[in-house]
Amino acid sequence: MTDPAPIDPAPIDPAPIDPVTLAVLKGRLEQIADEMDATLFRSAFNPIIAEAHDASHGLYDPATGDTLIQGKSGLPIFVGSNAFAVRAVIAKAAKSGGIAEGDVYIFNDPYDGGTHLSDFRLVRPYYRDGQLVCYLASVGHWHDVGGNVPGNYNPAATECFQEGMLIPPVKLYDRGQYRPDIVDILQSNSRQPGSLYGDLNGQLSALELGGKRLDALIDEYGLDVIRAALIELRRRAEQLMRANIAELPDGTYSAEDWLDNDGIVDEPLKIALDMTIAGDRMTLDFSRSAPACQGPVNIARSTTVACCYVALKHVFTEVPANAGVLDPIEFVIPEDSMLSVTAPKPVGGYTETILRIIDIVFSAVDKAAPGRANAHAYGTINALSLAGHREDGRRWVMFSFFGGGHGGHPEGDGLSHGNAPISTATIPPLEILEAAYPVRFTRWALRPDSAGPGRHRGGLGAVYEIEVLEKSGGEAFLFADRGRHAPKGVAGGHEAAKNAFFFDTDSGEASPPMASKMVGIKLRQGQHVRIESPGGGGWGDPFERDPATVLRDVALGYVSRERAAADYGVSVGDDMTIDEPATEALRRAEGRS
Repeated sequence: MTDPAPIDPAPIDPAPIDPVTLAVLKGRLEQIADEMDATLFRSAFNPIIAEAHDASHGLYDPATGDTLIQGKSGLPIFVGSNAFAVRAVIAKAAKSGGIAEGDVYIFNDPYDGGTHLSDFRLVRPYYRDGQLVCYLASVGHWHDVGGNVPGNYNPAATECFQEGMLIPPVKLYDRGQYRPDIVDILQSNSRQPGSLYGDLNGQLSALELGGKRLDALIDEYGLDVIRAALIELRRRAEQLMRANIAELPDGTYSAEDWLDNDGIVDEPLKIALDMTIAGDRMTLDFSRSAPACQGPVNIARSTTVACCYVALKHVFTEVPANAGVLDPIEFVIPEDSMLSVTAPKPVGGYTETILRIIDIVFSAVDKAAPGRANAHAYGTINALSLAGHREDGRRWVMFSFFGGGHGGHPEGDGLSHGNAPISTATIPPLEILEAAYPVRFTRWALRPDSAGPGRHRGGLGAVYEIEVLEKSGGEAFLFADRGRHAPKGVAGGHEAAKNAFFFDTDSGEASPPMASKMVGIKLRQGQHVRIESPGGGGWGDPFERDPATVLRDVALGYVSRERAAADYGVSVGDDMTIDEPATEALRRAEGRS
């Protein structure tokens, strides 16, 4: 599979578009994607989409599938991977008579434009006056799509068939004709068929709304002006990206980090990047990364490219979000790498791997331009499934992900209890989860001393403790990481606390043998599981943090008095004031005064 190719603007360039009109159309086009997001969020049945916003929408080039416009409230990682998804539909249609007005394709193939099997994509061509203008794409994380584990995050999977049903690109609508047989197949493979049906129809409604909004926009401005705006937005993204790259010193900058294990073999897995800057071009070479592994932390090449897109947008924030971001970038990803696998290698835990890629992009940029990049975020979604049967025999499946601390950054401290930087999603509210499932959250709090120390400290992780209320008990499945390799700081900042998971047994509290991954945790009524998520890494030398700010952190319970002394050289007395002589002694001992 190739990386996104530049748009062919057509044999004749469109007429120039003035800056004011371009800015207006950029906002209007983004609003279309945002409204598509909102439509799905408000109509989806499962909380992972409705509350956590694990979904996304965008507009894509009719010839290449490249990203033209993305929404601001969905997952950016989906927008990047959807470029490959649209390309997969274009290729499939070319083999079967071509694309037609009224077609809608559906699939979740993670090796052909997908991410993992839970993420279902719908792709619809948008026509105007008989001309194919663009593709509209919707992706959402469905509640359950079969496989060995309720909720589908199976850390013991050794092939994709143990993770769920795999659907290649097929037509859900054929020239406007609905195919209910496809939906019958999908529902029969889910533990939550009603949720699946609701989410699917929410996505279809979002695509329908996107088409209507495009109709209205073209009615107002004309098709030629809209096409000119899309081409110019991409050109500007490429130009700005090249300018940002050119500001970095030429050279090769290397970074590496580790996953705890793959859930099958308890050995660390290296993800390594050699980033080369040459003028206004960048090469991202992942050749030193681990080969494909047995367990489900592999990812497809398209996913690797998509998460680099997200990482670079975090660094170069002013660059417009479209495929022009990737035009000056070359990717080197060996075919036998865990970052470029093919079927049937398992990929269910792709989230853990892409978070690590984002981390090492930050580290490599920090070496090229010290102080510019963020420190590492907490680096795991802590995917937790709790499942069982109610007294009346009905199946219940609670799947959720959980937050942690973001890295400190050049402008300030990292966000506490945020969601993963692959997205703008939110953490599902406990009230929604408690209302939907037989569970009770007995703790939902910030985790003291979890933030990486720094001039700008990392954000704090969180503590979540969940009690099973169902009389027949339940079963838990955990897919996480960062249990053995902490989020790193940059620019002299320190690492954050590691991830930790605990569960009740009849003989006391226990933790997974592989630190962060486990299946089949049996829980009786009244027993608990507890996640203690990592914080974010620190940015800058901790001894450069204002002692008054350290005192505030201690007063708020973010940092203990012991860690304030050890990490920041600030002694806080029993009366919650700074002990100046003791602080001076601490800093003198470190050679800081």
